[in-house]
Amino acid sequence: MGWMFVLGECAVCRKLFSFNADRVPSVVVRGQREPVCRACVEHANPLRKEKGLREIVILPGAYDAGEVA
Repeated sequence: MGWMFVLGECAVCRKLFSFNADRVPSVVVRGQREPVCRACVEHANPLRKEKGLREIVILPGAYDAGEVA
């Protein structure tokens, strides 16, 4: 067993962050899913709520390393 994490750029703020590729929130950009960092999700959720949109759910482990077999 081992651990895996991805280092990538947030689709919103462009900052580098680490995440679990199977659990991180993402948005579609030019037809491809791109990851969104925790800070951007936490900033967006109150705005989404005000507009009557569903909040983005951060799955447990989304920003942690994931165990792989």
